[in-house]
Amino acid sequence: MTANLDTLLTALYVFCDDHVIGRRRIGRPPLLSDAELLCLAIAQVLLDFPRERHWIRYARKHLRHLFPYIPDQSGYGKRLRAAGPLIAEAIRRLAEVTTTGVPILRLIDSTPVPCGTSRETAKRSDLAGDAGYGYCASHSRYFWGMRLYLVTTVEGMPVTWCLANPKFGEREVMAALLEVDHHLIHAGQVILADRGFAGADFETFLDDLGAHLVRPARRNTSDPASSPAEQRLLRMRQWIEAIFDTLKGQLSLEHHGSRTRGGIYARIGQRLLAMATCIWHNTNIGAPSKRSLIAYDH
Repeated sequence: MTANLDTLLTALYVFCDDHVIGRRRIGRPPLLSDAELLCLAIAQVLLDFPRERHWIRYARKHLRHLFPYIPDQSGYGKRLRAAGPLIAEAIRRLAEVTTTGVPILRLIDSTPVPCGTSRETAKRSDLAGDAGYGYCASHSRYFWGMRLYLVTTVEGMPVTWCLANPKFGEREVMAALLEVDHHLIHAGQVILADRGFAGADFETFLDDLGAHLVRPARRNTSDPASSPAEQRLLRMRQWIEAIFDTLKGQLSLEHHGSRTRGGIYARIGQRLLAMATCIWHNTNIGAPSKRSLIAYDH
């Protein structure tokens, strides 16, 4: 296999049709199948078309050889907003079959997902209640929106993820996420995090799962010094920031344009699925950089 967009979409279509899509419902089949919908969705973010109307116009002109039927903008948007569970299942299946170079290590962190920039948007948005005001310490800014919590392999493959109100504590949300998907964390694994996840309850929770938390020591506290092995691991802590940079810079995470609960889960999942698909395909073809999107963004 080669690294180009057509090959990537063809491989994803075959994978989804074999491993993700369930039995077809009784009745007339849709003109755009669920597997084709997932392929069309990741092509949209890889080619950087935030607006659906512009994307449908481009796809009808340039991607007819891959998608015989492309719906109009309203039909595509409705299908995409309802595809959140299907997207999450596709990400999970890709993570299961993609090998990682360091199976013992998992990276965790969270990042802001702004959903509006004005007071009127915050008052009138359908996301009010799910979204809220929060503060991003790494960028020294306040925002209105949600936070994306992500657990990945060292290559950046999403293992599990969720969105939460930024008013909730990071440790509490991550613990709830890992409790639901505890089968994804195996005994003996090392969880690499930043100092924001420091807390006795969270560390005890991970110990009960059989995992070991490695994080930087908090300043001006009695935290024990890290061992030499942990110090070497902490040099990898910035990898999760590089993963978020890929999501924000190349996959337009902060320009999702969603204003509804179903919409934001589908749009964020759409971007995670695009990154997961590229990592899966790059792993299969033996590409040197597993998270590289350059071959697929034009």
